Amino acid sequence: MKTYMAKPEDIEKKWYVVDATDLVLGRLASNVASVLKGKNKPTYTPNVDTGDFVIVVNCAKVVLTGKKLEQKYHTYHTGYVGGLKQVQYKKLMESDPEKAVMLAVKGMLPKNTLGRQMLKKLRCFAGSEHNHQAQKPIELKF
Repeated sequence: MKTYMAKPEDIEKKWYVVDATDLVLGRLASNVASVLKGKNKPTYTPNVDTGDFVIVVNCAKVVLTGKKLEQKYHTYHTGYVGGLKQVQYKKLMESDPEKAVMLAVKGMLPKNTLGRQMLKKLRCFAGSEHNHQAQKPIELKF
């Protein structure tokens, strides 16, 4: 019996929309990452991007459990000497909730060129409106 290996030209990509209202950030991110990877399809192949496009709406209404809003920090480096920066998640969720969801999903994707390619298929919106109605996205429930 031969193992099926998907080819990039044979993959049919769909669009999904996810409402993030009252969903826990980590659980939302892991489910979205598996759809971006294509693990929900029977044609999943690890070395080919078989995943679908995902639109996440209402990112501002996502929930962090426990004391994570006060205790969790997004840490990054500017590239300059002494350029280590930390932003508290409470401030990050107020100013840029799309970035918080994007960072959570990015952390659950592979750290290589394929993972960066998968992340480009994610669209995040703070409100309930998005500009991808032409793609006819299917609602996805978690």
